[in-house]
Amino acid sequence: MDTDDFAAILGAVRDFVRKEVLPRETEIEERDEIPSDLREKAAGLGLFGWALPAEYGGLGLTTSEDVRLAIELGYTTPAFRSLFGTNNGIAGQAIVNHGTPAQRAEWLPRLAAGEAIASFALTESEAGSDPSGLRTVAVRDGDQYVLTGTKRFITNAPLADAFVVFARTGPEREGRRGISALLVPAGLAGLTVGQRDAKMGQSGAWTAEVHLDDVRVPVSALIGEEGQGFRIAMASLSRGRLHIAGVSVGMAERALAEAVEHARATRQGGTPIGEHQLVQALLAESHAELAAGRALVLEAAARFDTGEDRRLGPSSAKLFCTEMLGRVADRAVQVHGGLGYMRGVPVERIYRDARLLRIYEGTSEIQKLVIGRQLLG
Repeated sequence: MDTDDFAAILGAVRDFVRKEVLPRETEIEERDEIPSDLREKAAGLGLFGWALPAEYGGLGLTTSEDVRLAIELGYTTPAFRSLFGTNNGIAGQAIVNHGTPAQRAEWLPRLAAGEAIASFALTESEAGSDPSGLRTVAVRDGDQYVLTGTKRFITNAPLADAFVVFARTGPEREGRRGISALLVPAGLAGLTVGQRDAKMGQSGAWTAEVHLDDVRVPVSALIGEEGQGFRIAMASLSRGRLHIAGVSVGMAERALAEAVEHARATRQGGTPIGEHQLVQALLAESHAELAAGRALVLEAAARFDTGEDRRLGPSSAKLFCTEMLGRVADRAVQVHGGLGYMRGVPVERIYRDARLLRIYEGTSEIQKLVIGRQLLG
């Protein structure tokens, strides 16, 4: 995509987010869902397939373009981005990079058009930060696999039309070996989705358990080869970590903008609180950290695109930007004072929404391990 075309897309998304999604953040929070008309408009903008190949109806954005788009989407409630994030990210990329031609032809056009939603079913109760502990199994029975197990905290599970499920297909029952990825359509006998999780934040972004009770899929459901599942999962998560870092930058931009406006407009004793040096210090710290996070994620994305670094940079960006967001959100609440603790105030919601970003797609602690091992490797 040439520079002008991407600039036009970025501008259209920015206008849409700020003019149509921001005014409905309270509605999304209170109803715990993304309104259907916003979903339709998002599909019309190509947001369900920005990272999917153009030959399947997507926009085919590079990782560098992806993170710039993520920054714009992060400016509003992250639940909006979550609606189509897995199509473009961890689930969609597994199909793009490792799926069979038939799997790509069947699912990618539907995902790109927003006609279908894919979920990434990796996490389990004993396999969160360390996916190698997963217990779900897929036993070969003739020309089928029979899946049994339970997945936890699966984003978009109640909406999903297909699940990228990770299960043990080999004799190994521990560690990274013997894990495979399978593309499992929703609605199969034995596949049930639990009640939506009640979460601290990110209302409107639905997660739930997925139960697999002797679910049968054909051998053609295998993504890649048997035993490649762990590698497929890690490759998908690596790009996803850069996207989450970009979202964190966008959320921090919003939190800082809200804090600056409040400091400028709010008076104590007849004086704008922004004239107090300690308030200015809170804003200055947030601005400096935000600038550092933006520069880091853009540089890491550029190196990802060239293939120069697809491990150290993504983990570094995800670690710094999500932790940075937590600090910026905290300072934004502090600038607002007691008002910042009240429901209905944007920085209060951002403070709660931000907390999850340090956990999913690899906790901060896991990122530190990845970074340390890469440096020593």
